[in-house]
Amino acid sequence: MPIIIDYEKCCWKNGKCISCSCGGTKTKCEGCVEICPVQALERKKQVIFHKDKCISCGACADACEKGAIKLV
Repeated sequence: MPIIIDYEKCCWKNGKCISCSCGGTKTKCEGCVEICPVQALERKKQVIFHKDKCISCGACADACEKGAIKLV
């Protein structure tokens, strides 16, 4: 059961967080990427999903405060 990322809801855009009061200067987040036990997510300009690594645990979806990640 892989995941899908709704990039419209995702707060990681153009290589930075846009959801907090830091004004988009924050380059470190504590969410989906950090919680993934198998490093199936990676931050670049946007969050990248590595389907081949995913174990469908759902930790990333639970960690996403914006509801941008869902198991399908």
